[in-house]
Amino acid sequence: MTVNEEAAVSPQADAEGAAALVWVPREEWIKTQPQALIASCVMLLDSQGRMLLVRYAPGQPLAGDWWLPGGMLDHGEDPCAAAWRETHEEIGVELRSELRLIGIDHRVDVCGTGPVLDCFFDGGTLAEGTPIRLSPEHDQYAFASLEELQDVQTAADVRTLTALHAAVTSGTVVCMREGVPVSGWAGEMGGVRDPIG
Repeated sequence: MTVNEEAAVSPQADAEGAAALVWVPREEWIKTQPQALIASCVMLLDSQGRMLLVRYAPGQPLAGDWWLPGGMLDHGEDPCAAAWRETHEEIGVELRSELRLIGIDHRVDVCGTGPVLDCFFDGGTLAEGTPIRLSPEHDQYAFASLEELQDVQTAADVRTLTALHAAVTSGTVVCMREGVPVSGWAGEMGGVRDPIG
């Protein structure tokens, strides 16, 4: 029997109450593991360094809030493919084939769906005059500077967008928990650095 195919180790208490490792069938062990949705979002900038935001349309769960283009992964889809697809579906823009990861965020519960792991990608700088074609999910788009974010109703913490913008401009990656950068991560490209901490 191999761990990968038939069974896994699960910590349990023995008859005396001491911690012990017990082999359980893999299908039972899998049921004990954390479950989370995965989403991909893309930060696109204009020539002035402002980020493209889209507003959720009436009837959407976050109607009136502004956020980056993106959404949940489809079955069997990887985060990069989802970023490419969601950007095309939501704003009609074809991304370049290579995307750079700029951040991850773990949120415990999103609109009652449970845990979500967000993957954020640098979509590059949009050429002047690039047409934006919104899906029915959104009713407006705008380019916003970091200063303008204070006056915008965003779908999540403004610190998330601030940290992601810093990651884009500095070539780093930011790790977040509930939209707030986690301190103590350091490094350039080979590691992770909190760009605003």
